[in-house]
Amino acid sequence: MNNQDININEIQQTIKKYYKAAILVLVVGVIGFGSFFQVEAEEEGVVTRFGEHVRTVEPGLKMKIPFIEKVYKVPVERQKKQEFGFRTEQAGVRTQYSRTGSVTEDEAIMLTGDLNLANVQWVVQYRVSDPYEYLFKVRNPDNTLRDLSEAVTRQVVGDRTVNEVLTIGRAEIASEVKILLQKMAKEYSLGIEIAQVVLQDINPPESVKQAFNAVNEAQQERETLINEAKSEYNKVIPRARGQALETIQKAEGYATQRVNNAQGEVARFNDLYEEYIRAPEVTKKRIYLETMQEVLPKLGDKIITSEDGNNMIPLLKKDLN
Repeated sequence: MNNQDININEIQQTIKKYYKAAILVLVVGVIGFGSFFQVEAEEEGVVTRFGEHVRTVEPGLKMKIPFIEKVYKVPVERQKKQEFGFRTEQAGVRTQYSRTGSVTEDEAIMLTGDLNLANVQWVVQYRVSDPYEYLFKVRNPDNTLRDLSEAVTRQVVGDRTVNEVLTIGRAEIASEVKILLQKMAKEYSLGIEIAQVVLQDINPPESVKQAFNAVNEAQQERETLINEAKSEYNKVIPRARGQALETIQKAEGYATQRVNNAQGEVARFNDLYEEYIRAPEVTKKRIYLETMQEVLPKLGDKIITSEDGNNMIPLLKKDLN
């Protein structure tokens, strides 16, 4: 064996050593790289082994068995939302929305309890509360939640009149939809928590909007007239009642006065009659004098004579004033 053959063998052996070392480093690198994974702050990691859920890990640097275990990262702290009856085309300081299209119109048109139509637009805000249920219990939980939300909202709106939906019932509808939707999400094991349901615009459909506005104007005018009538009633009736009470009180006072005066006259007459029984002449003269004292000052200057005009009727020398 010559020196050239020896050198070739040495080179081949060296190459084989480096090749094995490179393969070993590569294998170790792949295993090491596949054994560690990072879960971000707003995420949770769901680890499966041969497709079976084995654990759920918190944020941070974690380990797994490479090629055997698989990790699904779910953003549990991220707020999600679903829009119904409209779509956000461009978010920003001046957000642009789209309310046209067959899909959005079909979502928004709802039948109320009094068989009227209403165009209802709303938003459901939610987050993932259970990553395992969200990933493995239901296929496509976001679409399932969307279908549930539409069904629940139609049910709640269908239990109310169109006036309640358009005016005073908005907050109550949103609250009831949230409660029912959360209940159904739990029953379906969606792993989702409903944060808020917000009713956006609620209007009558465009085809009947003009007629609906006319009806509303008529109802408002009716309420205005009723309120004006009630106001006038509240002013006139109490005043009339007050005047009636005043008249009754005056009449009662006048009746009391007349009765008291009559009773006083009766008592005076009785007293005078008793005096007359005891001393008729004195009583007659006193009555005569008292009467003349009251009458003569009202007559002015008068001369009293006898019937034939010859003699003057003598008067008692008494101060009648």
